[in-house]
Amino acid sequence: MSSSTDLGPPGPDPAVAPTRDGRPVSDRGDTVCVIGAGASGLTAVKNLREHGFGVDCYERETGVGGAWNWRHDRSPVYASTHLISSRPFTQFPDFPMPDDWPDYPHHAQLLSYFERYADHFDLRQHVWFGTEVVRVEPVDGDRWDVTTRSTGGYGPERTSRYAAVVLANGHNWSPKLPRYDGLEEFRGEVMHASSYKDAAQLRGKRVLVVGAGNTGCDIAVEAAQQASRCWHSTRRGYWYAPKYVFGRPADQVNDTLLALRVPLRIRQWLYHWTLRLTVGDLTRFGLPKPDHRVYETHPIANSQLVYHVGHGQITPVPDVARFHDRTVTLTDGREIDPELVVFATGYLPRFEFLDGAVLGDADGSGRPRLWLNAFTAGHPTLAVVGLVQPDSGMFPIAHWQSVLFARLLALRVTRPERAAAFGRKVAAGLGERYSGKVKDSTRHWFEVGHVDYLRALQRALHDLEAK
Repeated sequence: MSSSTDLGPPGPDPAVAPTRDGRPVSDRGDTVCVIGAGASGLTAVKNLREHGFGVDCYERETGVGGAWNWRHDRSPVYASTHLISSRPFTQFPDFPMPDDWPDYPHHAQLLSYFERYADHFDLRQHVWFGTEVVRVEPVDGDRWDVTTRSTGGYGPERTSRYAAVVLANGHNWSPKLPRYDGLEEFRGEVMHASSYKDAAQLRGKRVLVVGAGNTGCDIAVEAAQQASRCWHSTRRGYWYAPKYVFGRPADQVNDTLLALRVPLRIRQWLYHWTLRLTVGDLTRFGLPKPDHRVYETHPIANSQLVYHVGHGQITPVPDVARFHDRTVTLTDGREIDPELVVFATGYLPRFEFLDGAVLGDADGSGRPRLWLNAFTAGHPTLAVVGLVQPDSGMFPIAHWQSVLFARLLALRVTRPERAAAFGRKVAAGLGERYSGKVKDSTRHWFEVGHVDYLRALQRALHDLEAK
């Protein structure tokens, strides 16, 4: 099953009723469909196979790796991308990264890690590469009709019926683009960070970077070194965390405090104390004061931004008020003249092949209403894997999400009453948050504290298997 030129799953079964619009259907029996062969999709395939399920995985690109394969059209990765969570907290629990790798591996190392993971667990034989999913539709009996075709729309569509579906198509590929007055009049170059690949795109230019997430800060740091001038625009203040604290990766130090169950207020005090000892009051550099307490949102993991601000290579500025043909007016009245504007304004989740109401998106905002960021009410054979933004590594979370779903599917056969009880918990827990007090904006929709979230997953697994 290595490419879209293969014949694909078996042809239509005459015993299976066609779709509502008359399309023939191939019945795949108890096979589970996984959409996406990135980190989340690969671990879903692996764990479902280990629990005895047949799996068909559809990947629109020609290789594994998802977002971490920068050859893929939808990859947000750029040349200098490294992990922002350290290696021990990022690796899959049953497949460690090499001990001689750095604390924060490069994206090329991550891709090689996924390729070795796929080979070690013999996952490629279950993946249909170059195949995109067009539609996913629920049918009677908690089954699903999945319609696919060759990526790009070439060739005929094929519909297969599956016992369950895992959505692992990622949430960092559909750009969130801001709206500003006059933007269409601006004659300079405008791009979203999803199109940024290399610092050569900034070289010698006057650059305005809009957005203070991890990507925005990375691009601003590269502009400080390559551009003739760099402005960094943020709507509000943020907390900036160094990647190393006390000689260790910062997430490892923070995890030690969490393991010791140090109260939030004490962790906040320790963060402020460390900040005062190192860089002091960031407002003296022109950075805005945060309007929230630290850990109410995830701090920005960047050790270099403040350095370049302090050296005058990055000029912090407020939000954009409007664009003109050659200049940009800021909300404080200043006017600047960038040649290139980079919108590092994040991404929105998109499940373009699925009716949003299935995931509880009743208002059309694009925000699914899920329990454990994975399960939706009324559809016990559907799971979303990897729709989280943790304060540590994501791959262990995706692993345990898929283990939970695989065990749930198995119990639907062996102990249906347990599976039904799980469904009631899903309905009661929709919309739960696992990060304490957080800002309610699209950027923070999927933020979770990894310790709180993994404990919730552990409780769900325990309840599912309790005798």
